[in-house]
Amino acid sequence: MNKIFKITVILFLSAIALQAQKKDAIVESIIKEANENSQLKNLGHELMDVIGPRLVGTPQMKKANDWAVAKYKAWDISARNEKWGEWRGWERGITHIDMVYPRVQSLRGTQLAWNPSTSDQGVTAELITLPMVNNQDEFKKWLPNVKGKLVMISMNQPTGRPNYNWEEFATEESFEKMKKERDEQTKAWRKNLSNIGYGRSLTTELEKAGAVGIVASRWSNGFGVNKIFSARTKTIPTVDLELEDYGMLYRMVEYGDKPQIKIVAKSKELGKVPTFNTIAEIKGTEKPDEYVILSAHFDSWDGGTGATDNGTGTLVMMEAMRILKKMYPNPKRTILVGHWGSEEQGLNGSRAFVEDHPEIVKNVQALFNQDNGTGRVVRLSGQGFLHSYDYLGRWLSAVPRDITKHIETTFPGTPGGGGSDYAAFVAAGAPGFSLSSLSWSYWNYTWHTNRDTYDKIVFDDVRNNVILTAILAYMASEDPEKTSREKIVLPINPRTGKQRTWPKPRSPQRKGGLD
Repeated sequence: MNKIFKITVILFLSAIALQAQKKDAIVESIIKEANENSQLKNLGHELMDVIGPRLVGTPQMKKANDWAVAKYKAWDISARNEKWGEWRGWERGITHIDMVYPRVQSLRGTQLAWNPSTSDQGVTAELITLPMVNNQDEFKKWLPNVKGKLVMISMNQPTGRPNYNWEEFATEESFEKMKKERDEQTKAWRKNLSNIGYGRSLTTELEKAGAVGIVASRWSNGFGVNKIFSARTKTIPTVDLELEDYGMLYRMVEYGDKPQIKIVAKSKELGKVPTFNTIAEIKGTEKPDEYVILSAHFDSWDGGTGATDNGTGTLVMMEAMRILKKMYPNPKRTILVGHWGSEEQGLNGSRAFVEDHPEIVKNVQALFNQDNGTGRVVRLSGQGFLHSYDYLGRWLSAVPRDITKHIETTFPGTPGGGGSDYAAFVAAGAPGFSLSSLSWSYWNYTWHTNRDTYDKIVFDDVRNNVILTAILAYMASEDPEKTSREKIVLPINPRTGKQRTWPKPRSPQRKGGLD
């Protein structure tokens, strides 16, 4: 080996070593900033406690959009609100629900989203339950009975204790007996609804027949927790009562006690309002037209404050962007964050972005989406991209072992057809990945419920997700290679006997609730 060649090799190896040290230094700085200067609790307070739930079309959603833009600009990150559609404007007011006969008791419940407002005096009436019928004709004969009444439309649950509580304390025989009775009751209830025959339009028929309000209880299989979605009535109130109060009233109706309740459910109709995605970006220095995207939906249902669905995902992406701007201000590729609107009604914000920005979608290096709760990330799929292991494996190698040891990876995986906003990008052929979290009883206790609030956030897990996301974004930006979009050959669907196909892009609903 001649002297000049030896010097060249030494210089080359030194350059590689220096580059590795530089990358390690950035990774270490990301970890240090996340652990020692976390802004998560402050951000969580401002978003969940002060702004509150972010139902599409509400003033709170717009406040959240504007708040995020202001936060990014304070961090010297370019940000904007990008209109993608219009929605029925609505604002929640106070809800008071009280039993007034045969005794007085305040009840625990709330009006559903887009509920028609009552007057200041509210509605006071006797409760009535749905009848057991053999067919729709029988139901139609009964229907005049609802005139002037509040109609209870949910099944009366036989127990308010979730299964895990029975498993801990009940005898095996008692638990099995309860499950059998509940299964039989549920089957009979569903059969009766089928006999009634109106499906989702049942409340419309009750309203047309003269009911003065609808009372529901969509229990979420946990202590004091209900799913809170939207009202389907045009002029009369729809409220959801927690199981404990709903069951009490139901029993009163069955025993002939003729209970009456008073509902005051105030709200405002705001006409047609614009809807937005909040977009922020740190411009790339070498490949500004290639993109690493951080992704989380910004909207929520409004039974709670949208803390784990998807406040925590929002916090992860905001905090990751703050740290990246501070520790990695000159990325090779543009790092863009999308806070999507109206995910809850069908991925509308992200689908609109994909449809409106093909020039960005075709140049996505990778997208990282977090949505399903407060837990640490425990699953990562290659989403059907054949070579996803090659690049995701490289990037994950830079993440601390105490984070990656919890993550189960599936490569190449299969493409997600829905569920969250990464699917909008996967359908367009862009490598989008879901950072899927540990449950923390998400499905029962916080997903779309009245208990999805700040106190349910596990900040240690969220901080781990910030570190993971920021390092993945950094590694994806620095990677000298463009990620492969080659797809796997999908397997045969055993139900149809036909080969599965890649999900197709779907257009968003750009005008919601306006018909």
